[in-house]
Amino acid sequence: MQAITHIAIVVEDYDKAIEFYTQKLNFVLVEDTQLTDSKRWVLVKPNAHSECALLLAKAANEEQMSRVGNQTGGRVFLFLKTDNFDRDYQNLLKKNIKIVREPSEEVYGKVAVFSDLYGNLWDLIEYRSLAR
Repeated sequence: MQAITHIAIVVEDYDKAIEFYTQKLNFVLVEDTQLTDSKRWVLVKPNAHSECALLLAKAANEEQMSRVGNQTGGRVFLFLKTDNFDRDYQNLLKKNIKIVREPSEEVYGKVAVFSDLYGNLWDLIEYRSLAR
């Protein structure tokens, strides 16, 4: 059996990224280990039971810095599934997170697009069925 355990997201600053994900999106900081003078192993995830975590990877050179905030060429990068869209959407508004596309009802569920602190696009989504 295989599973995706981590997805790397390039960030400018570890501490600002940790603050955004834990304070704004209410993610859990799973690990923050110093590896070298400039490199840390930082994992955050939506909750303690989530299998997949984001690996916050600080950009180490010019090419990596060019990818911060645009890791998918302007497409939605990550999909945050919720069991209560209205609660989590209100949290985005309360925490002043930029809403890129207002909520809409689609055939697959209720969705809105928001951006993280660097501009990466996320879907907040509550699926109609549990099949996804």
